[in-house]
Amino acid sequence: MSAAKDLLTNYQHVIERLTLTTGSQGVFDVTVDGELIYSKDRTGRHDEPGEVLALFEKTVGDVKRYGQG
Repeated sequence: MSAAKDLLTNYQHVIERLTLTTGSQGVFDVTVDGELIYSKDRTGRHDEPGEVLALFEKTVGDVKRYGQG
């Protein structure tokens, strides 16, 4: 759940929709505009703290965090 919290805390002003969908066998995938940016299945591990946020920032490019002007 920390990945969702990180994203909403820092990018609530640009996220139109955030969907958490349960899956079988601990599926944890993160997609942005249809692009898979993190997959627990592919990495074989759960994300590290801040990892999904960093991948999101790399994907969306030059977007300021919420409250930074």
